[in-house]
Amino acid sequence: MFSWENPEDRVAIVQMNAELRHAQLELLSAECATSQLRLRYSSEDVSRFGDRDVLHRAIATARGLYQYYSSIPRQLSAEGAGGESGAGKLDGEQILQAITYVSDYLHKQRNHYYPLGAPLSSQHRAVMEPFFSPGLLDRIRTVELSGARIPNPDFYTEAKTLGFENLPELQHMASLTFVDAIVFNAAIADRELFHGLVHAAQFNVLGVELYCDLFVRGFLRTRAHFTVPLEAHAFALDSRFTQDRAQGFSVEGQVRLWMKEGRY
Repeated sequence: MFSWENPEDRVAIVQMNAELRHAQLELLSAECATSQLRLRYSSEDVSRFGDRDVLHRAIATARGLYQYYSSIPRQLSAEGAGGESGAGKLDGEQILQAITYVSDYLHKQRNHYYPLGAPLSSQHRAVMEPFFSPGLLDRIRTVELSGARIPNPDFYTEAKTLGFENLPELQHMASLTFVDAIVFNAAIADRELFHGLVHAAQFNVLGVELYCDLFVRGFLRTRAHFTVPLEAHAFALDSRFTQDRAQGFSVEGQVRLWMKEGRY
């Protein structure tokens, strides 16, 4: 059993969490593919006409994953029985204030960067057209920072005094989407552009205020930026894009599906 006090174990724990994050993203990709299958075909049609060998392997894989992951909550419950400290907890009024902080920050950054941005190049647009609506691609502006990086928001200082230490460091992120302005800390690459456009699609479908509400509540629930459902969905979709960019799909349709199913 690992111990954080053992330096060798600490290395193994970091590696374990990296592998866990990768596994979660792959599971999200599989979940997206299954959702598409479920929308198009009934379970009766799949059972009658689906490839029997593929079906049996898929069922065996799902059953094995369920058995493994379903054994973990019991351990989490046992370890959490002693309760948590008050650090990093917000009451209802504080949650609404946090949502306002995030919303104001997004609007301010959008208004700053959008006039500085450029439309998508014809090359980037051609790559992204099978996945995003023309209207969304028309509105997008991109900014490549040179000799600078996006600083953390001012409200981070107050958040840290309340016990939130796991806030994302913006200067280390490849890009940030401020509604319809995507700002890159380095040169634009296809995968990072796709990821930023997924967030733009989320803003477009959900609206800025609902997006901020879902993001803040998701962060308070999961305690990590990359496990907030809005972010996890973007990672899952950009992984799907990277694996087979020749197979187009509607990102906005995927966002609407997740919203309809209450997965954000």
